[in-house]
Amino acid sequence: MNYVFFLVIFSGLYTFCSKRKHILLMLLSIEFMVLGFFFSILFSLSFSNLFFSLIFLTFTACEGALGLGVLINMSRVYGTDYFSVFNFNVYDN
Repeated sequence: MNYVFFLVIFSGLYTFCSKRKHILLMLLSIEFMVLGFFFSILFSLSFSNLFFSLIFLTFTACEGALGLGVLINMSRVYGTDYFSVFNFNVYDN
């Protein structure tokens, strides 16, 4: 059963690496990986430690909200969700 969750995690990682242009697709692939981690942790603990699962989901929801906030702010400022609009060469003269 854990192989299914590892397949979910690695397919999310593949999507994250292959779709690097759009930030929305990157955020969705991160959430897909986190979902795989969550179910893997949930089934490996045999539903015995549900408090840890609740904390994990809380941090995941905060991460998703922060990512969507950055995406909305970036689309308002730059008008697009392409990752290439960032200029990382700040000190290049």
